[in-house]
This record gives sequence, C-alpha cells and structure tokens, in this order.
Amino acid sequence: MCLKGYKSKGCLGAQGIPAGTWFRGNMEGEFTGKEVYRQHFDPKGYLKVHMPFGSGSPAVREGGFAFILENLHKAFLLDGIQGETLIDIGSGPSIYQLLSACESFQEIIATEFLEQNREEMQKWLKKDPEAFDWTLMVKYICQLEGDREKWMEKEEKLRKTIKQVLKCDVTQANPLDPLVLQPASCVLTTFCLESACKDLPTYRSALKNVGSLVKPGGHLIFVVALRETYYMVGQEKFSCLYLEPEVVEEAVKEAGFGIVCFERFEVNFTRGIADAQSIGFLVAQKHNEA
Repeated sequence: MCLKGYKSKGCLGAQGIPAGTWFRGNMEGEFTGKEVYRQHFDPKGYLKVHMPFGSGSPAVREGGFAFILENLHKAFLLDGIQGETLIDIGSGPSIYQLLSACESFQEIIATEFLEQNREEMQKWLKKDPEAFDWTLMVKYICQLEGDREKWMEKEEKLRKTIKQVLKCDVTQANPLDPLVLQPASCVLTTFCLESACKDLPTYRSALKNVGSLVKPGGHLIFVVALRETYYMVGQEKFSCLYLEPEVVEEAVKEAGFGIVCFERFEVNFTRGIADAQSIGFLVAQKHNEA
C-alpha cells in the first residue's frame, strides 16, 4: 500500500520546510521524484482541481490565475516580448500559459517530462472530445485583448502556433536531449522547477539548464510558487522545493540573466490543495555575450 502524504506541525528545517514533512516514499527520499510522477500523476485530476476558471472559482480567487494571465498578457502584448520561437518548459497538461504568447511568436515548442501530460495536451490540439475544456480561460484572455467573442479564433491560432510537443528533463544539461535546438527568443516555464528539483543546488543547476535555451538578449519568463512545500492532485500529495523570492532572484542572476521585473501575488489555498504563500511572476533578459 502506498503511503499518503502527511505534513506534521513543527519547527522549520534547514530550507524553511516544516520539520516532519513526509511525502510518498520513493528511492530519492522524501521529495517526490520522477518515478512517482510517472506512476501517480493524473493529468485530468490535476486540471480538475487546479484549473477551474468559472466565476468565483478558487483558481481565480485563491490560486491567482487572473494575476498570471494578466501578467502574461502584459509581457507579450503590452511590453512587446516577441520573436520567432518560444519554448515552454514543463508545459504539463496545460495550454493557458500560451494563450497570449501565440500572438507574439511565430512558433511555440511545448515540452513536458511526463508522457501522460504530453498526451493530454495532444488531445486538446487534436480537438479530442475528451480534452479539457479551456473555453473560460480563453475567453478571459480574449477579453483582455479587447474581444471576448474571438475565443474560437484564439484557440485555432494557438493550435497552429504550437509546432511540437517534446519531452524535456530540466535536470539535464540539455533539457531536450537528444534534440539540440537553436536558442530561442524566449523560454517560458510555469510551476515547473520547484516541482522537479529536490534541493537548492539542483534548482540552481536546472535554472542554468533552462536558461541555456535562451539566446543572448532573449527573455526568460517564469511563474513560480513561493514558500510552498506541497500540492495535491486528488488524494496524491506532491512535494515542492520551498523557495524564498531572494533565492529565485539569485539563481536567475547566476544563470546569466538580468531581472526586468518580479511581481508577487499572495494566495490562500483554503481547501488544502497546496500551501504556497504567494506566486511570483518573473521576467528576465539574458545578458549579451561579450
């Protein structure tokens, strides 16, 4: 029988994680590793819990999705971050993070570690009747852009702009190995590194790996859960690396980027689906090579 996640009360550990925090057992220790994700991560369960976007839903009120979508809209359509190629690292089974980007890039390459998540994205791309319904989020973005009724056109544009759905592993020096792609104008990642990295050295290394995919002068945009130790998918508990904003800023700079902006939004997951204290939205620009 698998051990359900349990988080006890207690003092903070070395990285600010509550002492006594336990997650599903695996060969890598307490932090939920790759094999646990392969066996137990349910894309539909994740989307059902974390992505509802109806009026007054927790995704809007507690989870900060309005904050995320509005900042992505601002970055791509108001601040003018654009180019030929955008690589989305750790797409998961989601497309919401790409709704504004498809207006500013000629092609989008979606990447994701888990096969089941890649399959879920492919369902939406192929208009599978069983695909997750993103209509409300698409309409929200279209409203930000000035015409809520163009949501079907938006969906078709995104489908045409996503050229590939590839496997990635941010712990590898080349996250897309064995493929070698030309550096991109922009790399986007949402709620990925803190879930994939068990400690700060791994996190800093992964950020450099992801940053290597950005061309000089290009941009890195990522959404990060701050001060979080876990999130739930149904009855399954998955661990997250506890990150302070200052740690994220330092890691970005070490990876060769200058920070353009770092906005934060406080969250309150009252239903116990996660324990993040805030969400960070960071835009950074890669230094030009000497």
